[in-house]
Amino acid sequence: MNYHELNPLIRGRELELLTNEDFERLIQAPSIDAFGEQLKTTIYQPYVYEGFEYELEQNLAKEQSELFAWLKERVPEPEILWIYTMRFTFHNLKVLTKAELTGKNLDQLFIDDGFYSLDMMKEAIRTQDSVELPETLLASIREVFDYFEGATILQGIDVIYDRHFLKEQRRLGEKLGYKELLTEIIALIDLTNIITMARGLSQNRTKGFMTTVLSSAGGIEKEIFLSFVGQELEAYTRFLLTTDYAEIIRPALKETEIDLITLERLKDDYLSSLYQEAQTQAFGPLPLLAFLNAKEVEGKNLRLLAVGKRSQFSTEQIRERVRTVYGT
Repeated sequence: MNYHELNPLIRGRELELLTNEDFERLIQAPSIDAFGEQLKTTIYQPYVYEGFEYELEQNLAKEQSELFAWLKERVPEPEILWIYTMRFTFHNLKVLTKAELTGKNLDQLFIDDGFYSLDMMKEAIRTQDSVELPETLLASIREVFDYFEGATILQGIDVIYDRHFLKEQRRLGEKLGYKELLTEIIALIDLTNIITMARGLSQNRTKGFMTTVLSSAGGIEKEIFLSFVGQELEAYTRFLLTTDYAEIIRPALKETEIDLITLERLKDDYLSSLYQEAQTQAFGPLPLLAFLNAKEVEGKNLRLLAVGKRSQFSTEQIRERVRTVYGT
């Protein structure tokens, strides 16, 4: 019942989302100019002007920042909002930690997560302490700096933060206690591990490396993934077809090959599908999470379309990369 005031507002915002028909017209646009003309008929009309395709990214980022601020003032449980924007928090940790360690200015890569400002993050990374950031984030920062005392490979920063991100998702999901949310989080972790393992096998990664990059917070045990290190990809593919995710990821699987681009798209589409129950729910946080997911998918698709049209990709090349939109 805590969401009885917010959810009607979310329903109103849902009416602004682009439909399948909108996206079909955008996909069919024969040029970037035609794409812009179609975009003018949507809520994104203010972002269409001469050379708009080169500034669409920053305009979408600005709109997202305003949405997070609007929601933070109204959401009854701020952690529900952060569990969704946390991906941007950890993106910022990666970028700003690399900036601190290399002496470069990477402030332009900062993405507003609605909770922790650029200055807050930079200070926490510089001092490894903060009164604003939670201890879980500080622990991840300290582990990265401990790692860097004996190593200089920047990829290790991403690995450590990615592992902490998934662990924090699971911890917070269990704390909040919403069944549908925890189901989505476990699926996110499992599918991320599935993709990570596939990529690791194709790159002939060692067991030590895979032990570091795989998360132990999912529903499929980490040791099961590790048992495929050094084996042929065909054995791993056969295993995937025995999991609960077999029908979801089957289109990306072949006997001796896994299509990672398709697998990423299937992951996103499946996670979006888990929120569809929100269309019939009046209470709880699911409508908010479904809307946030829909807005992110919409943004991804618009960026993909803008790049595709600018680069003169074919309609089919674009269509096969577009994520399923809300309500389908």
